[in-house]
Amino acid sequence: MSNSFQREQLCDGVHFSSVTDPKFKHNRITANLVIPLDRETVTDNAVVPFLLRKGCRSCPDFTRLNRKLYELYGASLACDVTKYGGCQSLDLSIYGVDDRFTLGGEEMVRPCAQLLTDILLDPAFADGVFPEKDVELERQQIIDVLESQINDKRFYAMSRCQSIMCEGEKIAIEKYGYIEDAHKITPASAADAYRRILRSAQIELLFVGCGNPATAKEIFRQAFSSVERAPVPVEPVHTRPRAEQVNEVTEQLDVAQSKLVLGFRTGGIGGDLKKLAAMRVMVALYGGTPNSRLFLHVREKQSLCYYCSARLNRLTGLMFVDSGVEKANKQKAYDEIMNQFRVMQRGEFTDDEITATKLLMQTSLNAVGDSLGAIDDWYMTQIMMGRVCSPEEESAMIEAVTREEIVEAAGQVTLDTVYFLTGKEAE
Repeated sequence: MSNSFQREQLCDGVHFSSVTDPKFKHNRITANLVIPLDRETVTDNAVVPFLLRKGCRSCPDFTRLNRKLYELYGASLACDVTKYGGCQSLDLSIYGVDDRFTLGGEEMVRPCAQLLTDILLDPAFADGVFPEKDVELERQQIIDVLESQINDKRFYAMSRCQSIMCEGEKIAIEKYGYIEDAHKITPASAADAYRRILRSAQIELLFVGCGNPATAKEIFRQAFSSVERAPVPVEPVHTRPRAEQVNEVTEQLDVAQSKLVLGFRTGGIGGDLKKLAAMRVMVALYGGTPNSRLFLHVREKQSLCYYCSARLNRLTGLMFVDSGVEKANKQKAYDEIMNQFRVMQRGEFTDDEITATKLLMQTSLNAVGDSLGAIDDWYMTQIMMGRVCSPEEESAMIEAVTREEIVEAAGQVTLDTVYFLTGKEAE
């Protein structure tokens, strides 16, 4: 990426960040409304960005909104809900061609930023609430998403393991909420959620692309200067650094393939970027790449799993190993997963394994700059961590990680939860 990351505060609880690179021909402008996860409000919150995406007062229905996007050289709008540690982020973004590439020299950054501002701050309310028809459609969409997550047994097992491991903590709350609450969403409850979010959220505005972000920044500055706000600070997640004992849970559902998930605590990395880099390399070497210990030894050589991988959540400091197994192989798979972890703790891996792992990680980091969406995601995660590190800087830190630091990182990790999802028909 050619230009460095820039960030500044526009007003209380509103920040504008930009990363520009002339190799692109488009710009992506994203508004992230970040609020602490709350079991009582998370589901109503989750429907808000999808309702906002339906239109605004200047484009009060989906047809006129899409016509406006077509006029902006086929610009596109996207929305979603993201989870960052103990926070829920409601995301709205617009993607459009830069001013330099229009046929008649028309401005694109200004109208795109203005449209996103209108959608965010001036929704198409009917009598002070979202239209009933829109709420019906998006309520069902949330229900469908939640049901699809339950049907995705790999996702479900990972989610259950984290919920059990972090019971009572914000990070155990699901980002889209819960089906029983989704059925209760009304136009009034969704409008109340929108007003509460607009008032209390920390708002992160990101401009990524080839254009000049100054125009978009000024539009946002003026728009938010008249919004009454009382933003709630976003607190970092603090989880227990070590497990005192191992919690084992077995559940049964109608599944053909059993799921074995192991949750680990990584010792509390905090703000130490050097320790984070070492932990990331350790997790990748253990189970995060196609040449990792888990893939080669548990899956390939011993054929104990259909899949087996490890991943680290850098915001929570939790590591998970998830695998798909036959019920009869559960204990063997568990034993070998833990055996390979003890290999990591003893440092019984080769220098070639370290080199190959670093190269794969660095290749992935190099690819961040190839996509506006990937750049946006990268820097939003950095912001939520409370410190900003470029992919190039992280690649250099990974290169500097030593064997001793990898072994030390593995030594900080303790097993907390063993979750096993198996089929009822296996009885």
